[in-house]
Amino acid sequence: MIHAKAAIANGGGDFSIQTIEVDDVPVWDEVLIQVKAAGICHTDWDSQSWGKPLIMGHEGAGIIVRVGPEVKNLQVGDKVILNWAIPCYQCFQCQEGNQHICEVNSPVTAGNKVSGGHARLEASTFNAIPVERSFSLGTMSEYTLVREAACVKINVDIPFASAAIISCGVMTGYGSVVNAAKVKPGSSVVVLGTGGVGLNVIQGARIAGAAKIIAIDINPSRLEMAVEYGATHTILASKDDIGLIEAAKKVKELTHRGADYAFECTAIPALGAAPLAMVRNAGMAVQVSGIEQEINIDMNLFEWDKVYINPLYGKARPQIDFPVLQELYKKGDLILDKMVTQTYSLYELNIAFSDMHQGLNAKGVIVF
Repeated sequence: MIHAKAAIANGGGDFSIQTIEVDDVPVWDEVLIQVKAAGICHTDWDSQSWGKPLIMGHEGAGIIVRVGPEVKNLQVGDKVILNWAIPCYQCFQCQEGNQHICEVNSPVTAGNKVSGGHARLEASTFNAIPVERSFSLGTMSEYTLVREAACVKINVDIPFASAAIISCGVMTGYGSVVNAAKVKPGSSVVVLGTGGVGLNVIQGARIAGAAKIIAIDINPSRLEMAVEYGATHTILASKDDIGLIEAAKKVKELTHRGADYAFECTAIPALGAAPLAMVRNAGMAVQVSGIEQEINIDMNLFEWDKVYINPLYGKARPQIDFPVLQELYKKGDLILDKMVTQTYSLYELNIAFSDMHQGLNAKGVIVF
């Protein structure tokens, strides 16, 4: 066993920094990772209240320090990005190319946001009691033991903090544009909410060749940031604008008939239908932020021939998409270093969460 500092959620809405024991003898296709950086997002905050103790964190990057006997494509010393939607490559959905909704390993499609990937529960213990890792990763720990399928090799010169954020927010935003909506060059795009995911939708749309990218937010400083990532127009919305109907009127003034695509990135249930009001007839609305609550939708918003999709994780195929994102970063097309606006130690996680809720960062990252 190797001792490691880790953030452990208590299941009831709080966490603490503790020393855990991680099995340092990988079996089967396991790899032992020394975590170098872990991204911070709202899912990590939510994980404090999932009803059971768990090692927090599902975005990360690090170095392989040991490999199991069945590991085929990785070796000690490799730098890797950790991917939380771990594919089996054999089930129906994986064979269909939908690795992000693997029927065997995905904790989301299995209805359990904690487990998945068939991680050995006993591989991590706290006070000699096994403790689960968030999404079978638990990246808010100095060391973690994961499946080989959870790792994508880093092939470019990139800081660990920048690499870590690829594995959730960047992939979700970029992939929603490129893989899910398949945004066409020359098209018009609206982005509702310019947090970490929204900024990646914006730069995904820029990379895809969208001609008009309209960012909508209630925070002026976030809109200024949106311009840096590729927004061509901004709309400062009002909290009193129910369903963003007034903002939608401004979108139609800019696009004449409505946008070709609109992406909801606010995670506010009341705005779940808002992108439908932004798009033209036969346009596409995309629900990116993962709203899971029951909402009411005026079916008139669907008139006529509008399409509404709810993709998970940007339809990620990690071994295909992560290398592409690395190359886009290398070319200078994908902004990552600037997106990491603040780094923290593990002991500053409460401060990081506070900054996140105040919207101070594009992305905060724990650096070990």
